Amino acid sequence: MSGSVADGRGRLVLAATPIGDPEDASVRLSRLIETADLIAAEDTRRFRRLAAALGIAPQGRVISNHEHNEDYRSTALLEVVAGGGTVLVVSDAGMPGVSDPGLKAVQAVVEAGFPVTALPGPSAALTALALSGLPTDRFCFEGFPPRTNGKRSTAFRGLSAEPRTMIFFESPRRTADTLASMAEAFGGERQAAVCRELTKTYEEVKRGSLAELVEWASASEVLGEISIVVGGAPERVPVDLSDPTATDDVAALVARVQQRVDAGERLKEAVAAVSAQSGVNKRGLYDAAVRARN
Repeated sequence: MSGSVADGRGRLVLAATPIGDPEDASVRLSRLIETADLIAAEDTRRFRRLAAALGIAPQGRVISNHEHNEDYRSTALLEVVAGGGTVLVVSDAGMPGVSDPGLKAVQAVVEAGFPVTALPGPSAALTALALSGLPTDRFCFEGFPPRTNGKRSTAFRGLSAEPRTMIFFESPRRTADTLASMAEAFGGERQAAVCRELTKTYEEVKRGSLAELVEWASASEVLGEISIVVGGAPERVPVDLSDPTATDDVAALVARVQQRVDAGERLKEAVAAVSAQSGVNKRGLYDAAVRARN
């Protein structure tokens, strides 16, 4: 039995795969694995292990579709769809196209005018959000942060005033450094959660302030698949720098600026970050910081 649609037109199907436990696979996923004409897998060996765990065997051809070859693979996938076949796209875990290969194939098939659909299922991002204990009514997914310290710090400073709960993916070997950069940009008191090995035997969720999570990650070896969830910026109550009764507030803001300068930031960058977090006028804070240094 072919996986092609009834009217003879081909289609591309993005299928979510388990993020850990194979038993999270849906009946539809198993059926499509058995019937699709072509299966494009991020890692063909991991895909075949999943199929074996589900007790099924793909009847169609299985090819690789990863970050290094998806540009030209999209042409081959489109040819099968154009010929009336069903192409199943799977990543190693979760939904293809979400921090995983899949987007190029979607763009090629959509541009050619053929159907694209999705088989929903497990999601590391949404699972981490649900388990974090942080607000879920408004959130944004930021994917993997930049790998280098400078670019990562810049990216987090740009998110310092983001009011929505933020979800990130990260490598275990960079988790401690990333949490430290987050604490510097968002403030050590910001609440967050580190979720590792979700749905697997050693699933763990560490919740607390960023300062506490930095201490935890620095003191232990972080292993496994990592998702980090960070609470959004609290509602800002602007400080009127011209108000003589706001002396203590101004001193606290200037101290935060100086702390960032001592850590290596330029004064203007430190002022911009603290201004974004607090809502205080940037020019007034800069002048106050300069006066405090003289």
